[in-house]
Amino acid sequence: MTSHQITGLRWAMVVAIAAGWEIFPRLGLFDPVFIPPVSRIVETIIQQTRYGDLWHHAVLSTQRALGGLAFAIVIGSLLGFLVGGLFPRTAIVIEPLVQLLSQANPVVLFHVVLLFFGIGETAKVFIIAWLCTWPIMFSAIGGILQVDPDLIKVARSFGLTGISLFRRVVLPAAAPSLLTGIRLSGGYAFVMLVAAEMMGASSGLGWFVVQSQESYHAARIFSGAVVITGLALLLDSVLKRAEGRLIRWRPSYDERRVLIEDLATARVS
Repeated sequence: MTSHQITGLRWAMVVAIAAGWEIFPRLGLFDPVFIPPVSRIVETIIQQTRYGDLWHHAVLSTQRALGGLAFAIVIGSLLGFLVGGLFPRTAIVIEPLVQLLSQANPVVLFHVVLLFFGIGETAKVFIIAWLCTWPIMFSAIGGILQVDPDLIKVARSFGLTGISLFRRVVLPAAAPSLLTGIRLSGGYAFVMLVAAEMMGASSGLGWFVVQSQESYHAARIFSGAVVITGLALLLDSVLKRAEGRLIRWRPSYDERRVLIEDLATARVS
């Protein structure tokens, strides 16, 4: 099956789900009060964007999610490189503490964070960064541990040591795993964002959904959920494209297989 066929099937599935969602409430199979048709949800999004404050809430939520993710990328990468073995002695000291902190429930921790920072922006960005840090950190650790030891030996034979060895060999080899962790954290950022805005905020898409729930406005609830999902998918798409550009040097599976076969043939001959 070609990539075009797979893409066509995916879009066909999306269209089929949207068509069913539109038809079933209108036929009375679903209660339109609780599950409104897709057309009503789209109409609500347009109205709230044009005449309401949906766009304002979306901008605020995006800023919070991206802010927390940015801090997580910096902190998670540094912790991952430390624990992964860049500085072995430091890793031995902080690894038990890092393992303990990574198990803390962010939803429960958010209430503790509110005691220190209040319900302002700092608490929301902090808890998003907290949740997103650990996938990035563990991905960095996994990437470093999977670096081919023979590759490191060859680099050292050419005189690379310390920071130069890390920058030229270890970091490029661990980059695919690290970028995968960043993509995972991009999705977690919006998950924790909604929870944080539902529990302690007066703005944002999570707050918008809660207010819609309290007023029993199902179309507004679904419209907020659709916008949140769309923003998460957009962020994942951007990160995926960035990943493709940053690791264009990595050969595909077929290219690696041909390379291995050529090496094996060369050794036999």
